[in-house]
Amino acid sequence: MSLRIANITMNTPDPQRLADWWVTALGGEITQDYGDFIFARAGGIGLGFQRADAPEPNKIHIDLTTDTREVEVERLVSLGARRVADREAPGIQWTVLADPDGNEFCVAEGH
Repeated sequence: MSLRIANITMNTPDPQRLADWWVTALGGEITQDYGDFIFARAGGIGLGFQRADAPEPNKIHIDLTTDTREVEVERLVSLGARRVADREAPGIQWTVLADPDGNEFCVAEGH
């Protein structure tokens, strides 16, 4: 198979602000900045941020995992994320958060 994932890309009215937020949250770095198109890397994953006048949150959903879910959730909230919900299923607990543009993502423990 020749297809592979290059980036997870999010639409946003402010690519710089959202890219800065995600690289801070994930300890990544911006690798290319074209103004309306910004590319970053975090934990070996490519992230893209492109200018869009009317972003549609939740077109892409990112799942993150950690051994210290509540600590990370509080850190992300302090950076500007919004806590949406706490969920649980057998063997896994996660928190749904929204980034500053309203894109929802999850932080799981035991996944």
